[in-house]
Amino acid sequence: MGNISLTVACGPYDRTEALRTGAVQVEGIDLTYLAIQSPPEIFNRMIEKDSFDVAEMSVSLYMTRRSQNDFPYVALPIFPSRVFRHGFIFVNTNAGIKTPKDLEGKRVGVPEYRQTAAVWIRGILSREYGVDLDRVHWLEGGVNAPRKPDTVMDLRPEEQAKLGSIGLIPEAETHSDMLAKGGIDALIGARRPFSLGTGPSVARLFPNYREVEREYYRKTGIFPIMHTLVMRESLYKEKPWIAESLFKAFEASKAWSLQQMRFSGAMRYMLPWLYDDIDELDDLFGADPWPYGVEPNRVTLETLLQFLVEQRLGARPVPIDDLFAKIVIANE
Repeated sequence: MGNISLTVACGPYDRTEALRTGAVQVEGIDLTYLAIQSPPEIFNRMIEKDSFDVAEMSVSLYMTRRSQNDFPYVALPIFPSRVFRHGFIFVNTNAGIKTPKDLEGKRVGVPEYRQTAAVWIRGILSREYGVDLDRVHWLEGGVNAPRKPDTVMDLRPEEQAKLGSIGLIPEAETHSDMLAKGGIDALIGARRPFSLGTGPSVARLFPNYREVEREYYRKTGIFPIMHTLVMRESLYKEKPWIAESLFKAFEASKAWSLQQMRFSGAMRYMLPWLYDDIDELDDLFGADPWPYGVEPNRVTLETLLQFLVEQRLGARPVPIDDLFAKIVIANE
């Protein structure tokens, strides 16, 4: 009996390069890896058309829908996207925002209210800085291009009712332009506005964000997770071994990438101080800066689920282990 064929849609990441090129093979599987740059495109194609066998997925959307038993996919504890988020809070310097608490009463842009990056930022603002999120005037819209309706990420009517008023910026406007002109006072989310560095009144709330993010990690042990991988639940029930095969392959691909990055004969990436960054990586994160599996990420995942519940986004407080496929691999 030969291998089965499987399609995975995921970003073009360094940690998955070996899977894209075939340098790492998947046990029992002939893998077609579709490297798609836009995460929302992957989410929408998977949810609306069931286009792939396995796909990258917003972890906040997954936790919300799966905890409601309203999602025909099961997540593998593989996390292809993680980003610290203190550096993604932007302000108009004329708005009088000097500290996180100053965001209260202000007009703050957000691409999609349910976006994982936004959930993390709001949770951090609330938990670490005491910001009353209900006193912020949230305005959805596109960051660097006008926002289009999104049937997957848009809030459902019942969610909107629980959250109260979340407005929209004008259809033809962008958050980037409005922030520069003072039409909004601040912006949070997953993307840098084009006006940062070009608009004289646009700046980060935390200019020393790298230092702040390091301290946040030292304090909490949290390196925020943005995305997971999901597979059709029907496929998982039919062939549960696929979960272990993919998990081992993604681990091997990550290890391959780390090894390539550390080669000092010639720099793999266009980062002039790459090896200094690697030293910092080792000092802060230890042997594995990007762990997969539920247990190494339990605190991070439980914190995100708590944020989703606190922010009234429809998630139910269920055990984290119930949300992810069980991975059984021998310890060697």
